[in-house]
Amino acid sequence: MHKKSAIKCVTNKRKSAIKRVIMYKRKIENILQSWLDDASHKPLVVKGVRQCGKTCSVMDFAQKHFKHVVYLDFREHPDYKKFFTPNLEVDSIIMRITAAMPNAEIEPGKTCFIFDEIQDCPKARGSLKYFHQDGRYEVMCTGSLLGVNGYKSPEEQEEEEEASIPVGFEDIVDMYPMDFEEWLWANGIKTIHFDYLKKCLNSETPVEEALHDRFRELLHQYIVVGGMPEVVTTFMETKQIGKVLAVQRRIVDEYKSDMVKYAPAADKSHIRECFESIPAQLAREYKKFSYNVVRPGGRGRDYAGSLQWIEDAGIIRRCYNTEITELPLDGHKIKKEFKVYMTDVGLLISMLEDGTQSSILQGDLLSYHGAIKENLVADIFGKMGHKLYYFHKNAGVELDFLMRYKGKCTPVECKATTGNAKSMRTVMSHPEKYHVTSAIKLGDYNIGRKDQLLTLPMYMAFLLKEV
Repeated sequence: MHKKSAIKCVTNKRKSAIKRVIMYKRKIENILQSWLDDASHKPLVVKGVRQCGKTCSVMDFAQKHFKHVVYLDFREHPDYKKFFTPNLEVDSIIMRITAAMPNAEIEPGKTCFIFDEIQDCPKARGSLKYFHQDGRYEVMCTGSLLGVNGYKSPEEQEEEEEASIPVGFEDIVDMYPMDFEEWLWANGIKTIHFDYLKKCLNSETPVEEALHDRFRELLHQYIVVGGMPEVVTTFMETKQIGKVLAVQRRIVDEYKSDMVKYAPAADKSHIRECFESIPAQLAREYKKFSYNVVRPGGRGRDYAGSLQWIEDAGIIRRCYNTEITELPLDGHKIKKEFKVYMTDVGLLISMLEDGTQSSILQGDLLSYHGAIKENLVADIFGKMGHKLYYFHKNAGVELDFLMRYKGKCTPVECKATTGNAKSMRTVMSHPEKYHVTSAIKLGDYNIGRKDQLLTLPMYMAFLLKEV
């Protein structure tokens, strides 16, 4: 197993209780190590959606690499803001911290400060410039809702403007919920198994039945569980979907609370309406986001800012339509035409009615099959760092996803279970028009090829890394 030892870490920062959680192997570990190894590194800001594991990962890393760790959670302890007033001189900040926290040990060259939920203390973020110039201490920060429009009250906005963002004096990295590969690590899949899958992909030979069935099972579980670390831990420890669902719905409720608490007053109801419309948006045959689904008669000018708020919070991803099926995809995207997917597929499933989870685990997705599989692929590709694109024309041609793969614009289909999808056949039969010479179809089957179409089991989507 790739689990690491348990550490004490805040898993629900809205409660004062600190509980022990299992630390799973995360890709952020390598990013943090590369940051520390870089001689020219600056104070680090790890940003991402709430509950994706930022605090635990940063705390675990700091405890392994530094003799002393000074942890300040500005959400749990708003009074910590006073450490950064009236000035941001490093020695003065340390004097204030040690006066209030006499047990804190601070030693030059051996101490790391962790500023958790740094968006709640703009002056702490402003101090990063001075910590970097001082050079005696390392600083690692975590932040949610960073840069989200309307997050601050007028007083907080004024404070943030006074503090100023330390442009050029911080390194920023994005962190996501656990992706499918990390989920496989957590379930004991080892390097030998990954190497075997890569070999099968490169040689285009079927995966052995026993392994194929195991990966299918893990994929179905991932659709239900998703990648929120606390949800993953609940599933790993209990295997009870009811308990998993309770944790997921609590997280979704916390997102909704953020919408009510922090969004601009005029947008509060619109933001929640946009968010709650996502399952219905994905149920449509053509899944382009429609403001009319949010509310009958809804218009983009009324809801565009609300949708942007949810995206900036890291809760959703947009997938843009393109004018043509050619590279560069970002250069051909249609900004006003897009689909919306949940960043974490497990949270999408939790927003559906009870019983959906059982159907998924049994491999029976019924009419919502396409929506779930599309969001699954969006989850996998998005957490790999890919921007999302699709192709739709009124002539009836629709390709679920477009991606750069091996230097070519490659359609990826993930709806059909057998045979070629009509749109894929149309595109592949007219290379002079669409300029597509190869395509990939993901589904509930093994590896195979027919002419220029490569079919892969859905669980291999995370291996499509070659650009």
